[in-house]
Amino acid sequence: MQCVELPFPPSGPITVGPGAPLLLLAGPCVLESAELAREVAVEMQAIAARLGVSYVFKASFDKANRTSLSSFRGPGPEKGLRILARLREELKVPVVSDIHEPAQAELAAEVLDILQIPAFLCRQTDLLVAAARTGKVVNIKKGQFVSPWDMAHAVDKVRAAGGRRILLTERGASFGYNNLVVDMRALPVLRGLGCPVIFDATHSVQLPGGAGGSSGGQREFIPPLARAAMAAGIDGLFLEVHPDPDHALCDGPNSLPLAGVEGLLRQLLAIRTAVSGVIDG
Repeated sequence: MQCVELPFPPSGPITVGPGAPLLLLAGPCVLESAELAREVAVEMQAIAARLGVSYVFKASFDKANRTSLSSFRGPGPEKGLRILARLREELKVPVVSDIHEPAQAELAAEVLDILQIPAFLCRQTDLLVAAARTGKVVNIKKGQFVSPWDMAHAVDKVRAAGGRRILLTERGASFGYNNLVVDMRALPVLRGLGCPVIFDATHSVQLPGGAGGSSGGQREFIPPLARAAMAAGIDGLFLEVHPDPDHALCDGPNSLPLAGVEGLLRQLLAIRTAVSGVIDG
């Protein structure tokens, strides 16, 4: 498997893959406000610096796939990208967010360091091609309905459109109604496609639509799943993080409290050190 280099001019490139520092994509599910985004980014930057982890701030400018029409979606592309651009410039932190339509790719690429393809849209050819043509790193989240080996088709679409820097993210598979399960066998299968693999430990404990008009979640299972994934071999970790998850405007039930992030990361890095020779050797 080849490493992926994430160009980030203010501080130099970030390398993701075997032998590289763990990549951490973390932040609130959606951009609730510029102030909250900055609070989370500052704290996460400090934690990443203490632990020697590569950090990218994540938050969605628009959650077009919310369960209910009345659910909070975020500030939208124009305002949301302005918030992310300011955060990137002032804190010198790379940023990642989702795009939902091909027309958003070029505009988002002016700000984002990583374009993320939502799990529900991982088979959308036009979206994948548009993201690839920007030249940016593309993070494809594996659909809950897609086998890990079938993600080869999504990877092929991006590569055929000229994309060479691809990340794959595992976020659980549908397990009946309103439930997900993580098959840890998926992680080495995805790695076998030649791309660094990220584990989304927070969406993996989501209960899709399980709270009626919104999704529920079981955040108490974030640590054990993250530990298992690290032991199985991953190159990065995706976390939805919020200072007060119970009052988050999106995905609070499956978000990790900001205060608990550093303790969990220390556990995970110890596991990564213990198994690195076995996984990557």
